Order: sequence, then structure tokens, then C-alpha cells
Amino acid sequence: MTAQRLDGRALAKKIESELTPKVAALTSRIGRPPRLVVVLVGNVAASASYVKSKASAAKRVGITADVFSVPESTTTAELVSTIEAIGQDEHGLVDGILVQLPLPDHVDARAVLDAVPPDRDVDGFHPVNAGLLSQGRPHFIPCTAAGVQRMLLDAGVETRGKHVVIVGRSDIVGKPLALLLASRGPGGDATVSICHSHTSNLKEVTQQADILIAAVGIPQLITADMVKPGAVVVDVGINRVQNGETSRLVGDVDYEPVASVAEAISPVPGGVGPLTVAMLLENTFFAAHERQNI
Repeated sequence: MTAQRLDGRALAKKIESELTPKVAALTSRIGRPPRLVVVLVGNVAASASYVKSKASAAKRVGITADVFSVPESTTTAELVSTIEAIGQDEHGLVDGILVQLPLPDHVDARAVLDAVPPDRDVDGFHPVNAGLLSQGRPHFIPCTAAGVQRMLLDAGVETRGKHVVIVGRSDIVGKPLALLLASRGPGGDATVSICHSHTSNLKEVTQQADILIAAVGIPQLITADMVKPGAVVVDVGINRVQNGETSRLVGDVDYEPVASVAEAISPVPGGVGPLTVAMLLENTFFAAHERQNI
């Protein structure tokens, strides 16, 4: 069996092409482009790279993306004050605010994310937006979770009545994705199981999955013997592993062996990652559109 490759780059490009004229029309109506502010703490190379890719994607569709950098030594209180100052936005020029994760260990990430105004929380992490999602009334959906659902919809993968197993229970991916896929309507109506570090029979559970989603951050955790033949496998993990003096990016799935038994599989890189950025752009456009009461 040769698995269908779920190409996130191609889909992200399609989403950008559809979004660009919408952004142009909104820009014409309000007299300025939508504006996203990204808060970057410290100078971690991976985080800086992710922020650069987000800013580049925003520019491609006509969204202004400003990066607000603060030192790694910034305290929780200082960072909260910074975000509150950005959020006050007395001239109404900031439509979306994103705090690049992960944050330094000494920073209380929850307190920082809670400081982002819910109406500009384009990452979808504020408790208000999490609560709305849990009630089936989504406002801003976490970008990676939204990207996975969009990937499945675009590929024509049926979720209704299917057993979805998500390996990983983070607030960023696992939990919101479980809510999305179990919700009513297209891209939902699935029976969802969540596995985590205390799941004692992980292999037994993953073997039951019609759709298996790996989002745990452990390189190549999912092996071919853990996958039911004909399953759809979505790899959310992005892990850098060393190979002598060089390094490479791998996912949470052992790609080649799993691709030999799966019906469809997303690669790393080039799978979910580009869609995370595309969903951020959609959320930013939506925030700008909504704030203008259009």
C-alpha cells in the first residue's frame, strides 16, 4: 500500500490565495491592512524562525505583522504589562496578538496568555475562547487544531462515525482538536479517544484508530505496528534530532514504515506546520473583520 501524502504546503498555498483578495477588500474598506503583533521573548533560534515564517506569510496575503521582542530575562509581570499595553491599543490599530511559545521556564505561560484580549486572541488560547469551543460555539480556534481539521476536510477524509485517537492532551493541540472532531457537523461527529503519558496500553488504543493523530513531541513514537492498516495518520510533531554533526526534522511518526500501512499520512516537514500558519492568517483576518463590525 502506498499512502496518500497529505500535503500541507499545497493546501496552505491555496488558503493564502483565497484569503489575499479578502484581505485586500477589507483593507480598502477600513483604510489600512489588518495588523498582527507577535510578542517574541528571548532569542531562541527555533522561535525566531517560526516568527519569521509567520511574518512572511502575513505579508504575502497583505496583513501587517509586527514583531515585539523582549529579553529572555523578562518577568511574568513585565510580559503581562507589555501585552496589556499592546492590547489597550487606543487607536484601534491592533487586530491580533500572538505570544510565541514556548516561553522561558521562569515565565508563567498561563498568566501571559490570559492577558491577551479575547477578541484579539488569534491563537485561541484565552479561557474565553477555550470555553466557547467546549460549548460548540467556536470563536478563535487554536491554529494547529484548526489546521488538522482543515487538512482532513480538504482530503475528503470522513470523520463522522469514525474512531479518532489523539496521542497528546495539550491545551494547544490535543484538547481543542478532540473538541473539534467530536463537534457536530462537517469535519466532526467522530468518536474521540485521547492518549497521554499515563496511557498504559497505548499500542492497543492506537491500533483501533481509523484516524490517528500524533501530537506529543516524541520523535518517531508511532511505529508501523501501532497503526491499523488503512488508517489515516496525521503527524503534528516537529522534533529536531541530531545525526552526528548534522540535525534533521522528524515528526512523532516513523514516516516511511507507517506510510506502508496507512491509507494517508502527513509528512514532517510540510504537513500540519504550514496549515498552522494559514489558520493564524485566517484568524487575524476574522479578528480585523469582526472588530470593524463588517
